[in-house]
Amino acid sequence: MKVEVGRVVPIAGGAAAPVVIGGVRLRLYMRQTLALVKYTMSRRGAEAAAKALRAAGVTAEAREGAGGSWRMTASVGRLAAAAAELREAVARAVREAAGAGLVPEARARRWLEALERGRTPPRGYGLTLSRSGALMVRYTSTNPDSIEREAQRLREMELVEGLHFTVKMPEGGRTGYVSVLKEGLVYAAWLAARGSGERQKLAADFVGRILEKAEARGGAVYEKVRKAVVGGWAVGSLRLFGMSMEVEVGGRRHVVAVLSWDAAWDGRRLRIFIVAEVDGVESLHTATFYRVRGRIVGQAYARASAPGGAEADAERFAALVKAVTGIEPRMYTAKGKSLVLFLGRRHLDGFARYRELADVVMGWLVVSWPGGQ
Repeated sequence: MKVEVGRVVPIAGGAAAPVVIGGVRLRLYMRQTLALVKYTMSRRGAEAAAKALRAAGVTAEAREGAGGSWRMTASVGRLAAAAAELREAVARAVREAAGAGLVPEARARRWLEALERGRTPPRGYGLTLSRSGALMVRYTSTNPDSIEREAQRLREMELVEGLHFTVKMPEGGRTGYVSVLKEGLVYAAWLAARGSGERQKLAADFVGRILEKAEARGGAVYEKVRKAVVGGWAVGSLRLFGMSMEVEVGGRRHVVAVLSWDAAWDGRRLRIFIVAEVDGVESLHTATFYRVRGRIVGQAYARASAPGGAEADAERFAALVKAVTGIEPRMYTAKGKSLVLFLGRRHLDGFARYRELADVVMGWLVVSWPGGQ
């Protein structure tokens, strides 16, 4: 892969230089931190930059910012794992900036050492797989104060103990731990991408550290971490407004157009209301979710009074759910009378991808957990 670095120029707080990787142009910033960045109003441009970095051995994802902007960022921790060509090109720019007095020598030396030695796994959380293959993200210590401080950091991000993480205090000189569950990693990634203020900063730092650790481990551990983090980033990344799609349900094609929506929780139940036109028939459809022994389940009832009867109404609702979430719901008959559509956690995650529903869905997941309010 061809990597080119342009002229280093002074900027406020440091230096910058253009970097071209495989024909894709990015910008290297050398301020308090070293980072390779792509800012653009084009999602395609940000994804092309992320693809070029992945080809150079750097884990990168395009992320949507404010006002329809897109960005892709790779810090020195990720660049340390890059192919030799990219690491050497970045190191040349750092040396040039330091030689010109644009970057403090001590800071440049730290960056160069990191680039030369490659990835060094950060301290803190350990990442392993259980015997069943489940991801374990765990901070361990024999010091009760250390365990409490780490748990407090998670609480400051508004993660909920029991739902997002668990704590075991050390006793009798034995090791204690703070264990972040998959749901907590997804929630933290959502906060890092869509949150605000101090908790967004805390979440971004936490997710960044876990990603770096996972990249160092590689293999199945990295894939499970990546999947959870990307799932969190996806929350609130799409728009229901103006959505129109053609899907296949029951062996037939259906044209679905979303007209309006709402979501609210009542006690322990979450209701999602969507007015949609399916095959020219406009209807209000309601999906209700609740917890059963910790599991997320949902359902919707077909209406016999709807145009074409209950079966037609159920098929239209199934087409709507598949168009919005990508997953077709199962249908069954309750007590030999009502047609019911069964929804699960994957459907709820699909609804949460939309900006108009994300905050309500993520909030309900917290308040519906026992002790979450």
